Amino acid sequence: MPHEMSEEDRELYRWYGPWEPLDPNGVERLMRGSGIRWWIVGGWAIEAFTGVAREHEDIDVSFFHDDLGRLIDYLGPTHCIWSNRGGTIRPLKKPEDVLEGAHQMWVRRDGASPWIMDLLMNLNDKDTWISIRDETVRLPIDEATFEKEGISYLRPEIVMWMKAKHDRSKDDTDLAQILPHLEHERRAWLRDRVQSQHPDHRWLKLLAE
Repeated sequence: MPHEMSEEDRELYRWYGPWEPLDPNGVERLMRGSGIRWWIVGGWAIEAFTGVAREHEDIDVSFFHDDLGRLIDYLGPTHCIWSNRGGTIRPLKKPEDVLEGAHQMWVRRDGASPWIMDLLMNLNDKDTWISIRDETVRLPIDEATFEKEGISYLRPEIVMWMKAKHDRSKDDTDLAQILPHLEHERRAWLRDRVQSQHPDHRWLKLLAE
């Protein structure tokens, strides 16, 4: 669905240049043959789970930290990757170029082209997914993701846990969309994670019903 640009988006474009993000099929075409395990997170994961179209400002794609070198080797010849931490960006031509403490990267074809993808480098222990927010939260990657039409996405309860820190109406809408489809144990997982970090969160009442 088209996204109406906010004032925040306009300011972002003014400083960093425009975004024309890929959709999930575009990411699949770009990453096909890379041999790297990747999965889509954020709003696109919610849409894939519910089947209900929603607006998207960008696309967030995660991969394991251990694959950083392979990712640079694969994308580097045709795309420019930038390490990003809080709006400070640096060209990423080798793993050592990652900004200290940074997990986010922006990708575009070249300096005259729009940004197409937001990459998120995820902590891992072999095939175990480790939350960047809380390293005690660990899941086998096959349990942390689901597949739809050949594309992997982060499980919706994990996406919503990560969204819980924000106070945004669109996140309330996403929660309402996933709850009717969420199994009891996954709903309980989300409730427990939200309660542990946000004990007064307004979602807890909904998750308890």
